[in-house]
Amino acid sequence: MPLCPTARLQRKIGTPLFPTRFKPTTRWVAALVFPLAVAAQAPRSLEYDAVQQSLAQGWNTWDVYSVGAQVLLPEGFTIRVGLKNNTALNGDAFLTDLLIGRRGQGEEDIVPGPHTWNGSYTELRLSWQKHELLLQTAHDGVDLVMLATPVASKTSLPPTVVFSTGVLWNSPGAAMKSGDHIEFNNGSRKISVYWTGQEQPRAALPIATPYFAALFQTPIGLSTGHPRSVEQIRAILQRQRPASSNVAQAIESVMGWDTFFDPSKSRVISPVSRLWSTGWGGYVLFDWDTFFAASLAAVGDRNLAYADAIETLQESTPAAFVPNYARAGGWKSFDRSEPPVGAMTVLALYQKFHDVWFLRDTFAPLLRWNRWWNEHREHGGYLVLGTDAGNRPLNPDDNSIGTQQGAMYESGLDNSPMYDGAPFHPETNRIHLADVGLISLYVADCNALAEIAARLGKPGEEQELRTRGARYGAMLQTLWDEKTGMFLNKNLDTGALSARLSPTNFYPLLARTATPAQAARMVNEHLLNPKEFWGEWVIPSIARSDPAFRDQNYWRGRIWGPMNYLVYLGLRNYDQPSARKQLAQKSLALFNQEWTLNGHVHENYNAITGMGDDVSSSDRFYHWGALLGLIDHLENGARADQPAPAK
Repeated sequence: MPLCPTARLQRKIGTPLFPTRFKPTTRWVAALVFPLAVAAQAPRSLEYDAVQQSLAQGWNTWDVYSVGAQVLLPEGFTIRVGLKNNTALNGDAFLTDLLIGRRGQGEEDIVPGPHTWNGSYTELRLSWQKHELLLQTAHDGVDLVMLATPVASKTSLPPTVVFSTGVLWNSPGAAMKSGDHIEFNNGSRKISVYWTGQEQPRAALPIATPYFAALFQTPIGLSTGHPRSVEQIRAILQRQRPASSNVAQAIESVMGWDTFFDPSKSRVISPVSRLWSTGWGGYVLFDWDTFFAASLAAVGDRNLAYADAIETLQESTPAAFVPNYARAGGWKSFDRSEPPVGAMTVLALYQKFHDVWFLRDTFAPLLRWNRWWNEHREHGGYLVLGTDAGNRPLNPDDNSIGTQQGAMYESGLDNSPMYDGAPFHPETNRIHLADVGLISLYVADCNALAEIAARLGKPGEEQELRTRGARYGAMLQTLWDEKTGMFLNKNLDTGALSARLSPTNFYPLLARTATPAQAARMVNEHLLNPKEFWGEWVIPSIARSDPAFRDQNYWRGRIWGPMNYLVYLGLRNYDQPSARKQLAQKSLALFNQEWTLNGHVHENYNAITGMGDDVSSSDRFYHWGALLGLIDHLENGARADQPAPAK
């Protein structure tokens, strides 16, 4: 049976599955998480501190718990939109927190619309208990305007719309009702809030701060600074609404809705989704997921791209590796990492934006992480997956530590058929499988980090990295199977090559280890082969000819944005223009199918139907699904710094 959202959260860290749905939408959840031993964060450089200060400014959807809340930074003043259903005989319902992607009976369904990088315009449509609402917000200089429009109501009585105010995160200040308006005041700044509605007689609303409330029958506007009519607010909204609807704007909207402020570390970050973050106590940063977020942010927001990359590195453990996950309260996967895509991400950002300080800020943690892989995951000359069981006391509830499942989590491919029957040795806590995907990503990491070292004038480190990359690249070549025409995983206990094929088997293209002749065979005989990876919807996470493909369960056959993206980057290293173009077109078609239909950007997609909503184990608004659109954006706007094909 499909996993519920709770089960997916628990499976990610290996804790027991429960049949009931966790609904962590209240702020007391984070208080239940006890801090653990963590590495001390390095102080921010002056340049990066300026980046975070620049990001954390103005009105935006900064509160992780509701996309219907606008927050002013750095003050923490907030205006929250909610609905009260007045038609329940035995008890009215009150919706205060709005989140994208919930699936429970009676919960809200949100279709997200445009969301600009800086929050200058946002739009969403809410359906809840037979009521529909269109909520739009925009900036007018330093002021905020909001317009709530009733779209439909299929009940005898209209709902009550509520605009509540307050000050978040224990920031100084308060909101106070004063005649026809509400006033924020923190001693250094005062902001007045006005609305166009007709005040409803006092009702028993569970709100402890000042609010406006009215029966929701006509559009109601709200504005800060000075009063504005509905018509004036509409004019501002029209002026600020993005004019285009291309893939770059779609990526901007996805990242806009999944970016928020983390008060625990005073930072703006882009975790995978708000549902995952609220379920993990306020935020959760997965290793490669958040590096991919940096690549997505680079489409239009340099500062956000830098923040996502640097904050992922800032979560490094005392052992010097970037953990599989880092969540609110200091919890981390102290036993395992995830695929090393950091250096290639950082190098690409530098090649686009040319800030040397960014290389200086990221080089040391990237180098420590690179060395960690070589020192802790080498076996027989290859890299293998593992889990450091000695770190169990740091995460007492993570039952995957020291198990084969824990080692599989390090791959990022939690239940991939590639690891079915692979030899796991409890005495070493390693899967003795030479993993083509892992080794390829590591070689690419060495190469990118060597290039960064060269840019920083560090010849010793550059030589170290090039030597290490060449050594593992040579070992990767030993996994080439001439008969199959593919690089294959290898059982290091028996020496047998695995016949199971995944998109990770194409990653030697990313490492530039494959020869042009090998690349041609991989593409023509396997990638473009409809019996294996090609078809209407691509690329499945296991070959169509594999028995596990029929499972269509998570990494067992479904399509994942990061796999398509990494294969595409590999194709750019070789003279494969047709395959590259077709992959871009098919990836965009997959992304657009549910994006244009209902605003969903899925964690993964069915490789047979192309839908992501067919299972509960595919988050409806998981930002790395937008990598499918990024492929097309890169293909049709190729940067001048694109590397030349291998000769």
